[in-house]
Amino acid sequence: MSPKHLIAEFTARGGSEARVAELVAGYTAEVRAESGCLAFDPFTREDDARRWVVIEAYRDEAAFQAHITSEHNRVFNAALAAHIEGGASSLFWLTPTAAERSVEAPSAP
Repeated sequence: MSPKHLIAEFTARGGSEARVAELVAGYTAEVRAESGCLAFDPFTREDDARRWVVIEAYRDEAAFQAHITSEHNRVFNAALAAHIEGGASSLFWLTPTAAERSVEAPSAP
């Protein structure tokens, strides 16, 4: 099975920046503890600190489904909705390029 990669984007409402940062910090710890999480890296944009980008990777589709159906995911998204524009994140699925797929993992020493 191949890893699942995605980017989540959302924009904090004016005045909610600190609350969004607090929610994301707690959620990040929970997601990184998931056995199928390979990466969960939140960023704010340099040109607009209210705009968030989260780079995520999961071991496979089953790991992503476990993430998306987890209780901490439900609680986080319910709390986040009131503090971001549009009420939900936008998700963008990523596909490795042919060059990336052909790179072999380095051998262990």
